[in-house]
Amino acid sequence: ALRTVTALLRTRLGPLRVFPAVGNHEATPVNAFPPPYVRGNRSAAWLYDAMAEAWQHWLPPAALHTLRAGGFYTAQVWPGLRLVSLNMNFCSQANFWLLINATDPAGQLQWLMGVLADAERDGEKVHIIGHIPPAHCLRSWSWNYYRIVSRFEGTIAAQFFGHTHLDEFELFYDEETLSRPVSIAFVAPSVTTYINLNPGYRVYEVAGSYPGSSHAVLDHETFILNLTEANAAPPGTNPRWRRLYGAREAYGLPAAFPADWDHLVRRMQDDEPLFQLFWFHLHKGHPPREPCSGPCKAALLCALRSGRAADPALCRPLRPALPFPRIQELWQQRRLC
Repeated sequence: ALRTVTALLRTRLGPLRVFPAVGNHEATPVNAFPPPYVRGNRSAAWLYDAMAEAWQHWLPPAALHTLRAGGFYTAQVWPGLRLVSLNMNFCSQANFWLLINATDPAGQLQWLMGVLADAERDGEKVHIIGHIPPAHCLRSWSWNYYRIVSRFEGTIAAQFFGHTHLDEFELFYDEETLSRPVSIAFVAPSVTTYINLNPGYRVYEVAGSYPGSSHAVLDHETFILNLTEANAAPPGTNPRWRRLYGAREAYGLPAAFPADWDHLVRRMQDDEPLFQLFWFHLHKGHPPREPCSGPCKAALLCALRSGRAADPALCRPLRPALPFPRIQELWQQRRLC
C-alpha cells in the first residue's frame, strides 16, 4: 500500500516535493509503534526502512536517517522555511508500547527542541506536520509539546494535523495567562470516507518565499466529494469534487492568525447561526441528524480551545455550564478514531 500510494503521488504530481507524516494505520497491528530501543522482530524497522526507500526521492539524506530511526524528520522547504514531520504515534493513547515510557519514548521532543533552537538561531520559520493532533495525545507528552510551542512561538509559523476525519482546529495560548493565542494546530478533514462523512481535502494559502516572510497561513479552502450525489449518478460517471468553503470568507475572519480563530470561538458562543455553519463544515457538509446544542456545543468549543489534553483551565473563559469531566466524556464520545 505504501509503495502504491507513493508511486501514484509521484506519477500525478511529477517533480513536486511531498512531505509525508507517519499515521497510526501504517503499523501492523494498528497503533503499535514500539520505541526505537526495541530491537529484533518486534521493532518497527521494517516499516521505517520501507518508508525511507519509498520516499528517498523527496527527502534529503539527513531526513532519511531520522526517518529510519524513529519515523520523524526535518527538511528545508525553501530558504527561510523548514518543515518538521513528527511521528505522533509516540504520543498516541492507543499505542500500548507507551506503557513503558509515555513522556518522550523516542527522544522526539528533545530532538524537536534542538531543531527549533537551530531554526531560531538561523532565522528560519518552521512548519510542523503530524497525524494525531496534540490534544488527542497522552497527557504528559501533550503538555510538554504545548510548552515547546509556547517557547518557540516566534519560530513555529504553522502546525498541520489530521487523524480525526473532521474539519477542526486546536488553539495554543501563552502558558502564563492562557489568554493570549500563540499558535493554532489546523486539523484537516480526511479524504478517507467514514460513517456519515464525505471525503474532503484542504488547500492552505501560505505567505510565500521572500525576505522577512512570516510563512504563516493566510487562508484555507476545503473541497468535498458529495457521496450521496456520486452514488446516485449513472455508473461510470466521474466523481465531482466541489469547493465547500473558504475559511476567511465563511467565518468573516480579518486574517487567519491564532487571535482570529480565538475570536471565532468566542463569537460562536453567542452567534448560533455561525456555530451551526461551523458544525456543518466540521462534518464536510453532512452533519449528523441529531443537532448540536447545549452540552454538545460546550464540548466542541472547549475542544477548539484545547491544544493540550485534559486541561480544564483552557475551557474556563467559555464559562461552560457543565463540569469538565462531563465535557471530556462528551468530547470522547464525539471522536471517530
